Amino acid sequence: MEWIGAVTAGIMAALGVWMMLNRHLMRVVLGIAVLGNAINLGVLTAGRFAGSEAAFIFSGQDVLDSANPLPQALVLTAIVIGFALFVFALSVLKRTHELHGDKNTDRVSQVTEEPAPDEDEEQAYPPAGEGKP
Repeated sequence: MEWIGAVTAGIMAALGVWMMLNRHLMRVVLGIAVLGNAINLGVLTAGRFAGSEAAFIFSGQDVLDSANPLPQALVLTAIVIGFALFVFALSVLKRTHELHGDKNTDRVSQVTEEPAPDEDEEQAYPPAGEGKP
């Protein structure tokens, strides 16, 4: 059963990386979310999620095939953090679309790398030796 989870995590990781290499910002954000879920599934798979016994045992009881609770707790925390990251990335994407009118990474990079206008520079910073003593 673990090999199915491992293969699925590998396919999801490959899909997430492929989506992050796209030029469309929405696909990049979705690729980050898919890659995060692939990592969560990989951690959960590595922690033997198919144990036949519960993680809680009583004193004097042998631990034969119990599920590991630590990866489950880590994945639960990572899901919450991943959701917050996804919502933040969507809000940044929405603001980028409002400011630049485009979701293509090349166009957004072109607009953000333009030099700032220098019209008021002379008024704000007079040359040395001029202005107030």
